Formats: sequence, C-alpha cells, structure tokens
Amino acid sequence: MTKKILVLPGDGIGPEIVNEAVKVLNAVKAQFDLDLITEEGLLGGAAIDAAGVPFPDVTQTQAQAADAILLGAVGGPKWDTLDTAIRPEKGLLAIRSQLELFGNLRPAILYPQLAEASSLKPEIVSGLDILIVRELTGGIYFGQPRGIRTLENGERQGYNTYVYSESEIKRIGKVAFEAAMKRDKKVCSIDKANVLEATVLWREVMDELATEYPEVELSHMYVDNAAMQLVRAPKQFDVMVTGNMFGDILSDAAAMLTGSIGMLPSASLDANGKGMYEPCHGSAPDIAGQGIANPLATILSASMMLRYSLGEREAADRIEMAVSQVLDQGLRTADIYSEGNRKVTTQEMGDAVVAALS
Repeated sequence: MTKKILVLPGDGIGPEIVNEAVKVLNAVKAQFDLDLITEEGLLGGAAIDAAGVPFPDVTQTQAQAADAILLGAVGGPKWDTLDTAIRPEKGLLAIRSQLELFGNLRPAILYPQLAEASSLKPEIVSGLDILIVRELTGGIYFGQPRGIRTLENGERQGYNTYVYSESEIKRIGKVAFEAAMKRDKKVCSIDKANVLEATVLWREVMDELATEYPEVELSHMYVDNAAMQLVRAPKQFDVMVTGNMFGDILSDAAAMLTGSIGMLPSASLDANGKGMYEPCHGSAPDIAGQGIANPLATILSASMMLRYSLGEREAADRIEMAVSQVLDQGLRTADIYSEGNRKVTTQEMGDAVVAALS
C-alpha cells in the first residue's frame, strides 16, 4: 500500500537540510523498492509569506491525509515583530495539537566517532544512549488562560498556565515505560514537585503507572538536578520522561553531549503511531543559505520516520549504518569538525550518505 509523506521544509536552514533527507529517502526507496510518495507543503514563516498564516488550511488538509510528516525548522528574526498569535512557532504548535502528536521521542546517542566533538570529556559521554520522552501537546505551552494584561496600577503583566490532566500524564508515561521495556528498563521521571502542584500530580500518576510495569525501575528527579546530572554523569539515564517545557530544555542540553545539536533527530507521535519527524535544532537563520548546516539530524529523523510510522525497519537500519560509515570516513560539517577530519558542505554530507547506502 502506498504511503504518503508530507514534506514541510519550513524556514532558515530547513529547506537545505530537508533536501538532503529527501535525497536519502529517494535512495532507500529505490534500494528497497518502497511504495512511498512525497508532497511538499508550507508551515511557519514560509507559510506566512505565502498565505498570511503559519498553518494554512491546505497544509492542514495535507497533514491529515499524510501517513507521516518530515519537517525542517520554523521561525527566524524576519517574523519576530509579528503578533504572537501568527508567529511561525504558532504553526508548529498548531500542527502538533491538531494531529494530537503528544509523544515526543528525542534520542541522544553519541556516535563513537564524535566522542571528541562533545563539550564533555570522552570518558563522560562515550557509550551515551539516552531516550528523552517529552509530552508535547500540554503543559505551559498550551495552558489557558495566558496573555499579557495591564493591571490597575498601569503595569503590564505576562501570565501563563501550567496545567496537566491525569490522562495526559498517563499516556506519555505509557510511552516511556513501553520504550524502557525495549531498552535497559529504567525510567527517570523529571518534575518540580517541590514547588509545582501540576507536577505533584505528575509524580503521583507515574508512581501509579509503574505498578503496571514491575520490570521497570522508576526514579524521580527534580528538573534542576536533572540538568546538572546530564552534564555530570549522563550515562546514569536510560529513559527520561517529562513535561513539555522541561523536555524542551533538557533535550537541547542532551544534544550537546552528542557533539552537536545537528546530530539529534526526533519523532512526535500520536496514539496510533502516525508522526511528525524533525531535527531538534532550530532554523539557524544566521547560517541559512551558506551550505554549512548539518543535515544528519534530519536524515536520522527520516530514518525514525521509516521505523516508527512507515514500518520499514530494514531501510531505517540502513540509513543509520550509512551515517555511521560517513562519520568513519572522517567527513564532518562545521558544527562537528575537528582537526584531522574533512570539512564538507550540507550537500556533500547528504551525497556521502547516499553513496554509503549503496
């Protein structure tokens, strides 16, 4: 049966890195005779420029009809002066919400070839393999009420609401526990239960859920301590599960353990496995158009898409092997370059992965 992929290049370096990922997808499509078709759509700043809104109706229709979505990145200073309600990032939040993509999987895996590229000592990060499970459609990013108001004394006040329901916590917890069952059977739940009632409930629900997974060891950690532990002793973690805002911050911190955020893919899944796949980094407008962005996180996101949403595990494995081969060859984009390796462009890195596939 034909599977449809919606490609959303987005803004900044998005079109450059997505182009390389599509190139790799086309190569494995031919190699494994996959019945895949792709179509392109607009999201974020590119959509604002073309249609006046960050998530146009036509893109909404495309997204609903697709079996999986590959996204580049959204946002940039070009749109920073727009009203908050129509900023590019609102398009990203809207597509996650509309498709109920509540489960965000962010693997932080250190390729052994990049141990020297990490900002931490090799002995601290060698062998690193963490999975961060982030709740993606709730919490303070979506909570109501929110806004900016003027108080009686004339002072302006910004306010947001941090809210989680029991069902939201339980469903993301299940994702984490199920993932842990296929790994080292350890879950660390990250909260701030000493000061936030929403995360008091979070901790209670995780404890209740743990009784359904007696083989999995559950621990709890405050988010500030978790941030410290990620840079002190990151290999203590197997699966980390947390809310939207904490997961946003911690996964970016974990990215640097791997040598560069340009190496970190992600998957955002609904309850049935349909997902949107994107690199963890942003649109990097400061380097857009220069051909120096690292496409590997996007290529690895395409691999996750094949694995989780399209059921093509063999093709996914082959892409990941090809990325490792390219790193073995000493090819590096600027963000992971070190003396003794060969610095390559975005396109050259994509071409090298395609060559390694064959």
